[in-house]
Amino acid sequence: MIILKEIMYKVAIEAVKGSTDIAINKMDFDSRNIGANDVFVAIRGTVSNGHDYIEKAINLGAIAIVCDTFPEITTKGITYIQVKDTNKALAYMAANYFGNPSQNLKLVGITGTNGKTTIASLLYQLFKKAGFKVGLLSTVKILVDEKEYKATHTTPDSITINHYLKEMCDDGVEYCFMEVSSHGIHQKRTEALHFTGGVFTNLSHDHLDYHTSFAEYRDVKKSFFDNLPKTAFALSNIDDKNGQVMLQNTAAKKLTYALKSYADYKAQILENQLSGLLLKINGNEVWVKLIGTFNAYNLLAIYGTAVQLGMESMEVLWLLSDLESVSGRFQFIVSNSNITVIVDYAHTPDALENVLKTINDIRTKNEQLITVVGCGGNRDKAKRPIMASIAAELSDKVVLTSDNPRNEDPETIIQEMEQGIAPQNYKKSLSITDRKQAIKTACQLAQPNDIILIAGKGHETYQEIQGVRHDFDDMKIVKEILEQLNK
Repeated sequence: MIILKEIMYKVAIEAVKGSTDIAINKMDFDSRNIGANDVFVAIRGTVSNGHDYIEKAINLGAIAIVCDTFPEITTKGITYIQVKDTNKALAYMAANYFGNPSQNLKLVGITGTNGKTTIASLLYQLFKKAGFKVGLLSTVKILVDEKEYKATHTTPDSITINHYLKEMCDDGVEYCFMEVSSHGIHQKRTEALHFTGGVFTNLSHDHLDYHTSFAEYRDVKKSFFDNLPKTAFALSNIDDKNGQVMLQNTAAKKLTYALKSYADYKAQILENQLSGLLLKINGNEVWVKLIGTFNAYNLLAIYGTAVQLGMESMEVLWLLSDLESVSGRFQFIVSNSNITVIVDYAHTPDALENVLKTINDIRTKNEQLITVVGCGGNRDKAKRPIMASIAAELSDKVVLTSDNPRNEDPETIIQEMEQGIAPQNYKKSLSITDRKQAIKTACQLAQPNDIILIAGKGHETYQEIQGVRHDFDDMKIVKEILEQLNK
């Protein structure tokens, strides 16, 4: 039996109507999930306001309401708790409800614009190979050691996070690696979690549909490090111009990694091929299966994190050499006609530029580079012409197409992308709204030895059009098309 006042520990309570010394079942912020003796936490979201659903929650059986403003009419027998910030309250309530599981394992949060999924997933892979029980909270999936669950958000809500962390503790998991998004930080989903370490990857143009400015986006990321305890470590990419900013006010142990600057963890790229990278990390050479400068940064962050978590540096290097690339992150196949197709999640200007520059560094220039790219609907519109400009500038041919149009007109999105194509690049670009047809056209245009990049969706197995998710897997579709063309 759980008593309401026990899960309110550390919650900044402003006023109470009724008793907190009552037994409760569970808590939820979605009124549709409320049942008998539950606590309903009214969250002011970007789409709807939970305070509008208080009466519905009570009708469904809620015994207590947590809100930032008391309703005009209160119901007898119901406990009302007024707090300043319901998001923050939910975070502490969830942690308390599940027994503060983050304190019982080593939790590392990875934040930044690009690289979060790769670093978190490869850290999971590395620690598994080292023989540990490991957890993962990522965009791609949630893993409780060997058990896999579907992920719905980069950083889940506070209840979901603590639910899985509790399951990890019950399963004997020692380490958990977690992607920390700007949305998650801003909405206080990571509040009340005890982090052993935090990693900053980089910062570039993204999520400005949600954040009011780039400065706000940066400061939200920085607040994650500001809140780290002094017992934690903060590992930051010092080659990024915001790398030092992240460390300014943290109480955690400050550590840096870099390819170009002096840092605690330093790497040099000795060889960069389609088969892998030869790196020198802190004076020791290691061959890895991942490719590109961006992956050199990712691997360096992984190396630094593993060493900070107590692993021997030579063991880490040995394990790095055995790591496999993450689903939808620079995944490539070579067709029977020797066409290389790369599928990558690059959905920001910086990520797209990194992938294209990596391909251009490796290729011989005797082949064509054909890029298929789109931009998501109901998201940051400012990046659309920028991404088209980068694709056209760094490719021999570009096919602009749909990504996840969501509730927007896909043709309007493509028209906004087209505005970024410079006049000298008009002839090498074309627009095809249907993504499958766009991929097929790229395959038809390709000659033996050519390279096709399909960017934007990576690991996703759906395409969202007018609010409906349709089955769509870039890698699966391109394999089918190549098979048909080779017949």
